[in-house]
Amino acid sequence: MTERAETPHDAEGPHDGPAAPPAVPHQDARQRAGTGAAEGTAGGAHEPAAAVRPSGLTAAEVAERVARGEVNDVPVRSSRSTADIVRANVFTRFNAIIGVLFAIILVVGPLQDGLFGFVILANTLIGIVQELRAKRTLDNLAVVGEARPTVRRDGVGTEVRTGEIVLGDLVELCPGDKVVVDGTVTESDGLEIDESLLTGEADPVHKRPGDTVMSGSFVVAGSGAFTTTRVGREAYAAQLAEEASRFTLVHSELRSGISQILKYITWMIVPAAVGLVLSQLLVEGDDPDEAVRRMVGGIVPMVPEGLVLLTSIAFAIGVVRLGRQQCLVQELPAIEGLARVDVVCLDKTGTLTEGGMDVTEVRPLDGADPAYVRQVLAALGGSDPHPNASLKAIIGAHPPGGAEGWRCTGTLPFSSARKYSGAAFTEPGGARSTWLLGAPDVLLPPGSPTLAETDRLNEQGLRVLLLARTSRSLDGPAPVADPAATTPAALVVLEQRLRPEAADTLRYFADQNVAAKVVSGDNAVSVGAVAAKLELPGAESAVDARTLPGGREELAQALEEGTVFGRVTPQQKRDMVGALQSRGHTVAMTGDGVNDVLALKDADIGVSMGSGSEATKAVAQIVLLNNSFATLPSVVAEGRRVIGNIERVANLFLTKTVYSVLLALLVICSQVPYPFLPRHLTLLGGLTIGIPAFFLALAPNRERARPHFVRRVMRYAVPSGLIAAAATFTVYLLARSHYTGPDALAAETSAATLTLFLVALWVLAIVARPYTWWRIGLVLTMATAFAAVLVTPFLQEFFAVRLVGTVMPWTAVGAAAVSAAVLEGVWRWIGRRFPD
Repeated sequence: MTERAETPHDAEGPHDGPAAPPAVPHQDARQRAGTGAAEGTAGGAHEPAAAVRPSGLTAAEVAERVARGEVNDVPVRSSRSTADIVRANVFTRFNAIIGVLFAIILVVGPLQDGLFGFVILANTLIGIVQELRAKRTLDNLAVVGEARPTVRRDGVGTEVRTGEIVLGDLVELCPGDKVVVDGTVTESDGLEIDESLLTGEADPVHKRPGDTVMSGSFVVAGSGAFTTTRVGREAYAAQLAEEASRFTLVHSELRSGISQILKYITWMIVPAAVGLVLSQLLVEGDDPDEAVRRMVGGIVPMVPEGLVLLTSIAFAIGVVRLGRQQCLVQELPAIEGLARVDVVCLDKTGTLTEGGMDVTEVRPLDGADPAYVRQVLAALGGSDPHPNASLKAIIGAHPPGGAEGWRCTGTLPFSSARKYSGAAFTEPGGARSTWLLGAPDVLLPPGSPTLAETDRLNEQGLRVLLLARTSRSLDGPAPVADPAATTPAALVVLEQRLRPEAADTLRYFADQNVAAKVVSGDNAVSVGAVAAKLELPGAESAVDARTLPGGREELAQALEEGTVFGRVTPQQKRDMVGALQSRGHTVAMTGDGVNDVLALKDADIGVSMGSGSEATKAVAQIVLLNNSFATLPSVVAEGRRVIGNIERVANLFLTKTVYSVLLALLVICSQVPYPFLPRHLTLLGGLTIGIPAFFLALAPNRERARPHFVRRVMRYAVPSGLIAAAATFTVYLLARSHYTGPDALAAETSAATLTLFLVALWVLAIVARPYTWWRIGLVLTMATAFAAVLVTPFLQEFFAVRLVGTVMPWTAVGAAAVSAAVLEGVWRWIGRRFPD
């Protein structure tokens, strides 16, 4: 049987949670314990492997099934299809509105009044291109992180892609593996399956040969194999798992907020369009084409189409940027969610510490023979075909070859709920013994002298396991430890390796006002010592989770006060997430082992290491493929950049919508020609919104995202739009009384255009704060571009903007200056009155 790739993940607990895939062949591991194949059983905890294991399908049988179509051909997509992307960016409600208006302009002319149509085309193409780039990045990363189950064929275990599994395949399972298709258990070595993602029940289910396993569940303890019974589209549970774990556009406050705004705008457009058509036909009765152009000029700026596209582009670029850092974002709004996080729960092992450990010392207890202890440890290492990080360290120090003549007769796989594992042996000479390896404070009675020694070691940040002999059999699927029947034999001291980047990452979260909570299955004192080495505030007051209150409110209070928690069970991790959320916190949970899955699923944002179990990667929204905890600040920063910047540009887009609606209403009520042609508003929108918004949307931004997006944006956009519309329409009316003659309307329109540009430019100047050199340069560049239009004859004619005289242009400047002062006062008052 071929070796499976070793994965350095390990979950919390004295045995580090779920075992990593084996570093050695299955049968060889048992032979090192002197067994060849496990025999007998100790109660119901272990179903012995058959003397000759099933060899699985032959190559010919696999080819025959593939030819019949009996293959797991359900496509696993990490992103939307190309057709979906094109459809989503082209066939939108607002593109339809703009398209109709553009077609109208093509009929009545001239072409420069239809420039807005080309802008929409360009923005749509940009949206498609950027999302296709994001799709390519996601698809490539998803292949890297894809589950590759081990299938036994011709007696050899081979890793295959999920789409290559056929009906009747024999699929091997070990701790942390995700069940990818439905089947029937063929082999079980203490196999325990967590079906919480399917049934909602948190307790693992002990599986024996003949039992059914469903896709979407995962292994929490033991090992085994199952024969596939339903593959492809017939496996309904597999389809559910695919839908749950693939890239999706899930709920996002940003997206839903923008959709809510656009829904309101749609209802405003229809009556405004009807009113403008009627009023302009009445006012421009002798020139219907001019009336239509003015009507289109009034409707087009009401549509903030660029806001939707810029949001998609900002998300897509964020995904590409994170992808370059080997961070797989399985759901686009996940980067938004992490930007809103104010509490991050950290799983110590695999997050703050590296997966590997070293045995620093073995201390025999109560006069135990050191040589005999070494033999027991070697036998335990050889009894487990899927050793986790702790047992790997023991195997490295005490190879199974040192247990010659020991025969394993039963095993109890490690589970994070039990906090220990065990094995029964027939020793050389025929004596029988049963051994446990796990948490000293679980296996020993309170007050035991050994616990005092354990505490001293834990205070140094060391991990301590107890090797103990028990007179109890390994009976039942989840036997309870009986300290009275346990005889301590030795303490196994392990040293964990701190991640070099962990301290800097914790400092980053502290600087960003994000509370870090360490929740671990390890001894609380040991966890606190590790956290103290990383200079985490509050690490010296580590809390044993077994002393935590059961009520949600009391638990939430304890979590608010504490920072480090040890001896946390998987269910407690889930309860902790819920308790923090009940206090209004947005919670992120990191983890890599199967004992973290329930908490990852319930957290607002689940973050899994790429080396973690398939189950954790399936439920997490973000997967750190490079296994680097230091990538998290980049994800947080990217989310904050997207959210903060979209809120900035939303103020620009919605200010335009507000003043456009108000100007249309004022025109309808006053029965005057609409002051702008479409080309004017294309110029204004491009220089004060479109171009600067693109740069502002991609700029750095470290502000933590806040709730109530719609309320906050409208709080600024409505008064800004009111001020802009009032100033513009006032200057327009003054110009109508000032200018006379056939070219009066062009002069009036130019004065109104200058006023609106200056007021909108000041809104841009406010939104661009705090100033940096490039932000100041951006505002000045837009002002210079408009000035170039005013002084260049060709551009004057093209955009129909020509200032006449000096009185009205200076009046426009004065009105804009007054408006700017009012804008400053209003924005500052709102900032003080509504600090959120």
